[in-house]
Amino acid sequence: GIADCAVCYTVDPKYPELGFWARLTGKKNPAPVFTDAYFLDKARQMAALGADMITIKDMSGLIPPRRVATLVRLFKKNLSIPVDFHTHCTPGYGLASVLSAIVAGVDIVDTNCWYFAGGTGAPAIELVYVFCKKLGIDTGVNMEAVAKINTQLREIRKELNQSVFGTEKPEPKPFNPLTDTLPAEIEALFDKAIEAAQRDDEAATIDLCRKIEAYFGFPAPNELVQKAEIPGGMYSNMVAQLKQLKAEEILPRAMELIPSVRLAAGLPPLVTPTSQIVGAQAVNCALDEKAGRPMYTNKSSQFVGLVKGEYGHTPVKIDPEFRFKICGVREETPYDTSKYQMQPNPELPEAGGVKLAANEKEVLLLELFPMVAKTFLTNEKKKAYEASKPAEPAPEAPQAAAKAHEAITGNTVTAPLPGRIISIDVKVGDEVKAGQEVLVLEAMKMENSVTTDYAGKVKQILVEVGENVATDAVLIEIE
Repeated sequence: GIADCAVCYTVDPKYPELGFWARLTGKKNPAPVFTDAYFLDKARQMAALGADMITIKDMSGLIPPRRVATLVRLFKKNLSIPVDFHTHCTPGYGLASVLSAIVAGVDIVDTNCWYFAGGTGAPAIELVYVFCKKLGIDTGVNMEAVAKINTQLREIRKELNQSVFGTEKPEPKPFNPLTDTLPAEIEALFDKAIEAAQRDDEAATIDLCRKIEAYFGFPAPNELVQKAEIPGGMYSNMVAQLKQLKAEEILPRAMELIPSVRLAAGLPPLVTPTSQIVGAQAVNCALDEKAGRPMYTNKSSQFVGLVKGEYGHTPVKIDPEFRFKICGVREETPYDTSKYQMQPNPELPEAGGVKLAANEKEVLLLELFPMVAKTFLTNEKKKAYEASKPAEPAPEAPQAAAKAHEAITGNTVTAPLPGRIISIDVKVGDEVKAGQEVLVLEAMKMENSVTTDYAGKVKQILVEVGENVATDAVLIEIE
């Protein structure tokens, strides 16, 4: 095996400009954290631990050509192991930055095959091959095999072109660098881009590479992602989830809150899973604000874990008072592996008594994605069981009986945001204290603990596990 360790490239948030009074009283925005020295220190730590190679992982596509060239030279000077560069093309730097990294002496670059390159993907291996051939660099890649792979990928692209993928990421013109001759003016763009990268002319390198991509029909830069300085996947996730919540109007406010939420949580790099945790919490804060509640009234258990210290040390220390507000503890508390319990793996009577997870692969699926794997595996086992039974005439579907609930006379626990009930932690007759967790609601792929504001006895539970609920839906009555 090869230990390929990644230094996640990220940028400091754009803090709001301080007003006159703030400046007069000596307030300052935080000093930059993500400097060249910071990234080199991370790389050195991983090399000392035995990394076989180091990847500069630019998951947001935010690294411009000059910065990556500087980091590549710095890493090559101070490390004795190969350096890889991984980026995406969403904000429009991808191809230009890969070219600059190659010129600066990077050992490996990550690419995509033609029909899946550009846009949210990495630069096309075919364009990188043209640059390398002109630079006299042997990539060591069998481009005939790549061409064969592309013929198969083209068929998959045709299927995807009918979906959102086709509108947001148009299919590029066909191109095989081994057999196709480029027009003279496009050949000239490649030559000029190389010259610009060699003289460290960042603006010209970007401009020329964008012209090359535009000629082949790759997506134009996404300026919103470029300005927001967040991963494209994080942004599209937020948009999709807010549509589900029917709260698209809070997107601008949620985007505004990302820097402050990220800083409060210790300025983690916005990469899976922290990008999703921070993005979902910014949405929660915007929803709290809209409902007239204090921010951080609703917080996912993953955000609590991040602030508590369960995901490791954050680049910036978290304010102990903020940690106490979110987690109830002031000290950083690492994840305690000794307390980990595996997910339940029950037998399914509705599927002939088979286990929910029957093999190692399914057990891992259940451990890694408990919220979605349980539903997925249950459905798969039920389908297989039904298919194995001899065909029977379908019985008439009985009319679904309406759930009978008593009239509500006591205090209620309501849903703070729309989502799906994934666990209910109390039963009818239980005594509960104010502030106690009574159920867990899944929203925006995060687990949100729902607590009661009232002490008393659980009179009735008005929802079931797996049920989807709207904002302010009554979940539990307490008397």
